[in-house]
Amino acid sequence: MRFWLTLAAAALLAAPAPGFAQQDEEGCKDHPMLSRFPGYYISECAAHDFSTYDFTVSEGAEKKAEGRYWKISYWLKEGAKSASPVQLSRNYANALVPRGGVKLFDDVEETGGTATLRLPAGGKHIWVEVSISNGGEAYALTVVEEAAMEQQVEFTEAELARALNEKGSVALHGIFFDTGKATVKPESAAILASVGGLLKADTALRLEIRGHTDNVGAPAANRTLSEDRAAAVKAYLVKTFAISADRLTTAGFGDTKPVADNATEQGRTQNRRVELVKRN
Repeated sequence: MRFWLTLAAAALLAAPAPGFAQQDEEGCKDHPMLSRFPGYYISECAAHDFSTYDFTVSEGAEKKAEGRYWKISYWLKEGAKSASPVQLSRNYANALVPRGGVKLFDDVEETGGTATLRLPAGGKHIWVEVSISNGGEAYALTVVEEAAMEQQVEFTEAELARALNEKGSVALHGIFFDTGKATVKPESAAILASVGGLLKADTALRLEIRGHTDNVGAPAANRTLSEDRAAAVKAYLVKTFAISADRLTTAGFGDTKPVADNATEQGRTQNRRVELVKRN
């Protein structure tokens, strides 16, 4: 749902002067949830599926947020009436606070400054920084919607073989399941194709498939879930690549063998993994 700003009636659009600089930068648009203050155009923008940003939460203290990232810079159109820095900051606060948002930091004065807001959304947060300069003639929105990074780069067959030969095991983060379930999702196909190809190329290779979870949920349920997920991966390889079932064993360790801090979303993502262990 789009969060429309409460805009002061006095801030009216002026007729833009002819020329490129009065139009939005090509390919740029407002954030899906936050409109611009009237009379401003987008001078530049950046958007990434995953990035990080350090938001100021108090004097001298910052909080790193990671997820979907936008930075949108606005500049006052020629002839338009500039909003004051406080007016800009409060408009964005008034758009978010009634919906559960919290103003964490506000250091905005007559010449400009920075404000940080945080909005709860689906168990995570949307972070917003309003950075104002030139007495309100220019401002920028930096927005991060918290989310774990989706793994895009996977092991090739050769890389899997090397890792197994050198270390005896390899952790795979590209095998996906729905929360609390053990059905292999279609987006796991790429990495499982590499595993299946390796097993077909090296017919002497035998593997133990080990499931691991984060610490969300009861330990006993996590162990059962990890066992079921390992078994689901085995069944997928047997069915899809005609791998002999006796070449694959399975085990589940639940949340007992974390490799990262379960206190963070990034750490929990690392702990949810399938591990391949080479058997003799």
